[in-house]
Amino acid sequence: MKQIDRIIESALEEDIKSGDITTEAIFKQKREATGRFKALSPGVVSGVSVVRQVFELVDETIKLNVLHDDGSVIKEGEIILEAEGDAASLLMAQRTALNFLQRMSGIATLSAAFTEKIEGTQCKILDTRKTAPGLRLTDKMAVKTGGSFNHRIGLYDMYLITSNHIAAAGSISEAVALVKAHQLENETSFRIEVVVNNLEELKEALESGVDLVMLESFSIEDIKKAVEISDNSCRLEASGGVTLENVREIAETGVDYISVGALTQSAKAMDISLDLILKPLE
Repeated sequence: MKQIDRIIESALEEDIKSGDITTEAIFKQKREATGRFKALSPGVVSGVSVVRQVFELVDETIKLNVLHDDGSVIKEGEIILEAEGDAASLLMAQRTALNFLQRMSGIATLSAAFTEKIEGTQCKILDTRKTAPGLRLTDKMAVKTGGSFNHRIGLYDMYLITSNHIAAAGSISEAVALVKAHQLENETSFRIEVVVNNLEELKEALESGVDLVMLESFSIEDIKKAVEISDNSCRLEASGGVTLENVREIAETGVDYISVGALTQSAKAMDISLDLILKPLE
């Protein structure tokens, strides 16, 4: 969670800097208030745990009343959570809290939509590294909240041999051999995946003994052939051109995974408002 803390601290720093000058000008004395986060569109909630940390960092005296936690399916008009405390602190944290909650809930909602489309199959939806710079972990948290799964987190936790690596090594088999040598030298157990563009490359990858093969932009018919050729000798991942309209058909080919860059790259932020209700001055 230390990495999440750094993400939140960075977000607050870029927004607040030396202080909220408008709020300082308006609020000459302390006012208690309640901030209500209301969903203006339906979807899956994600980011409540992050919002909690945002408020704790701004003002640890703020109290949260969570009505719909991460993973909750909500309707338009429902209150997600309420924050009670100093009005100035609530306003200072408002934009950062909303940014996380809106983005993460949007990702979770799209993740849930893809997961629902393939329900009943053995396939799993994976995300990619196509995340907003600096928000990799929160984006991937939201993907999991929606029911999909994380692929690798970064360049450091899985070997992924792409066409550029293959070109540099000379062939798929040579690239795999170099990676396996690196595994032994560094005593790692990270999985090895190879990206292939056709069935011939698939056969070479299978002969090289990898854990996972990514079928890049394969047609439905070629994915079916790939499943037959692999015969469960390794996991297969379909990638490229995946939409809500065709994901079911891809899943029904028997492929193990479908990676969807749109989960974090194209998800529409959930429309959420924060209404501030000031308590009367005593």
